[in-house]
Amino acid sequence: MTVALAPAASAGTTLRAASAEKGRYFGAAVATGKLSNSTYTTVLNREFNSVVAENEMKWDATEPQPGQFNYSGGDRLVNHARANGMSVRGHALLWHQQQPGWAQNMSGSALRSAMINHVTQVATHFRGQIYAWDVVNEAFADGGSGARRDSNLQRTGNDWIEAAFRAARAADPGAKLCYNDYNTDGINAKSTGIYNMVRDFKSRGVPIDCVGFQSHLGTSLASDYQANLQRFADLGVEVQITELDVMTGSNQANIFGAVTRACMNVSRCTGITVWGVRDCDSWRGSDNALLFDCNGNKKPAYDAVLNALNAGGGIPNPTTPPPNPTTPPPNPTTPPPNPTTPPPGPGGCSASVSANSWPGGFVVAVKVTAGSSGTRGWNVSVTLPGGSSVTGTWSATASGSTGTVRFANVDYNGQLAAGQVTEFGFQGNGTAPTQTPTCTAS
Repeated sequence: MTVALAPAASAGTTLRAASAEKGRYFGAAVATGKLSNSTYTTVLNREFNSVVAENEMKWDATEPQPGQFNYSGGDRLVNHARANGMSVRGHALLWHQQQPGWAQNMSGSALRSAMINHVTQVATHFRGQIYAWDVVNEAFADGGSGARRDSNLQRTGNDWIEAAFRAARAADPGAKLCYNDYNTDGINAKSTGIYNMVRDFKSRGVPIDCVGFQSHLGTSLASDYQANLQRFADLGVEVQITELDVMTGSNQANIFGAVTRACMNVSRCTGITVWGVRDCDSWRGSDNALLFDCNGNKKPAYDAVLNALNAGGGIPNPTTPPPNPTTPPPNPTTPPPNPTTPPPGPGGCSASVSANSWPGGFVVAVKVTAGSSGTRGWNVSVTLPGGSSVTGTWSATASGSTGTVRFANVDYNGQLAAGQVTEFGFQGNGTAPTQTPTCTAS
C-alpha cells in the first residue's frame, strides 16, 4: 500500500501524520464544489492523506448519456489529491442508486453490456491514479436473509458482481478492488452473506482485494465490530472503514475512538475515511456526525481519533512516499458500433462480438442468438489474435485461453427459444478479437 507521509515536524499532531506513522491512511469524502472554500480546504489539506468523491465518480455523474462520459469532477479531485500528497479512493463504479435515467430503463443483457462498458471505461480513464475502487456498492439486502438485494443489476444474473470485478481488474490492474456496504458493523446476517461471497471469490480466484465497512453509526457500537473486521481480514483481504460518521451526543467521541482502535488492532485494516470534512458538509445534517464543526474547529471526537491513531497498531504494510501518479493512458477508444449479428441458421445459432479495448487489454461482450428451432445448449468459438489470451469469463465456461477459445453455456442461459438472445463476456490481455465467432447449438 502507498500512503502519503507528512513532514516529520508535524508527525503525530494531525490525522494524516499519525495514520501515516502507522502505515495507514486517514481520508475524507469530498464534494469538489467546496474546494474553493478556504476553511474547508485548510482542514482537508492539513488533516487528511486520502480523499474519495462524494458523488463525482458515480454512474450518473460520469456517464450521463450512454457512451458519453464526463470526468470533470473526478479529474478535479484527482488533481487536488496529486497537488497535496493524497491518495484517492474511487467510489463507486456500480450501485443500484444514482444510475443515470437511461440505465435505470435498461434490463437483461443490454444492461449487463452497458454495466461492463461503464466499469471498463471509467476504470481505464483513471488507471494508475486510484488506490482502491469501490467496484460494487450496497448489493446485499438488509434484514435477516443474508441475500442479495433485488435490483436491475442483480436481475441481469447472479454473477454480475463477479463480472464487474473481473472487468475492473482488466481495466486497472494496479487498483485495489473493494466491495462496500452498510449495516455490516458486527457479525450479522448481512455481513455474513458478504463474508460468504468474499470467501467464494477468494477460493475461485475472482479478483477482490478489500471490503469496505461504511460505518454510519448511531449512539452505540456493536461489541463484535473488531471481530467482524478480523474475520474478513483472515480471508486475505484488506478491510477499510469507508464512510465513518457518528451521531452527536455524549458517546460520539468514545465511538470514534473505538472504531479507530479496532482498525489499528487489525493488521489488514489499512485505513479510515470519514464521510465529509465538517459537520455542515455531512449528509446527516443535525446529527453533527463528523470531527470538525462548521468553522473548522476540532471537536472532542477528533482528539479521541488522534489519540487512538498515535497509541496503537503496528504497520500493516511498508510505507513509502507516493510517486507522482503515472500519466493516465489516453482515453479508451470509442467502443465500436454494435456489430450486425449474422442471421442464425435454421435450428442453429449465431454469435457476434463487441469489444472495448485499451493498450494491452480488452473486455468483450458476445451476443448469442438462437435459430428457428431454439437451443438446449450452445458453444461459441472465438479466435484470438496471436499473443492475446483470455484471463476471465462470465456467464459461460471457457476451454483454453489462447488461439481458438471455446465457450459453452452455463446452466441458466443454454436453453433459448427461437430468436432469443443471451450474452456472455470475457476479458483478456493483448489485442481484442475481431473475427466473427462461430456458434453451434445442441
